[in-house]
Amino acid sequence: MPIKKILTLCIVHQGDRVLLGMKKRGFGEGRWNGFGGKIEEGEDIESAMKRELQEEAGIIVSDFEKRGILEFVYEDDDTIMETHLFCVKEFEGEPVETEEMKPQWFSKAAVPFEEMWPDDKHWFPLFLEGKCFEGIFRFKDKSIITDYTLKEVDSLP
Repeated sequence: MPIKKILTLCIVHQGDRVLLGMKKRGFGEGRWNGFGGKIEEGEDIESAMKRELQEEAGIIVSDFEKRGILEFVYEDDDTIMETHLFCVKEFEGEPVETEEMKPQWFSKAAVPFEEMWPDDKHWFPLFLEGKCFEGIFRFKDKSIITDYTLKEVDSLP
């Protein structure tokens, strides 16, 4: 029986730029990604997203919206990673490098898809357009997508 793990992922998006982080250790090491991770006991999804962004980039969320729910399934793992995706529009502080992430701003035209998870090129354009979406991505070897579904939705739970 698969185990579902609830995770957060947030991307700071302001005007024509997005803030991504180079993952320095652990799952996703060596890839540009948004900021996020596991929900701790007693924490709701939004609180976890805010905590993770502060821990990984040193900034405090002041305005955000939920944009997506994506499930990631890996052939060699019985865990389903249900990831709640947020767009952070406003924040306090300046992004700083941490032990886990090295933040960097990118223009929307220069998002480094070749150095990101392979699923990002499918949903990231919807994210940049301000759309809400849901999807499931199935992977082999954590780098090859074997199957996926992705659809726009009017609202998210």
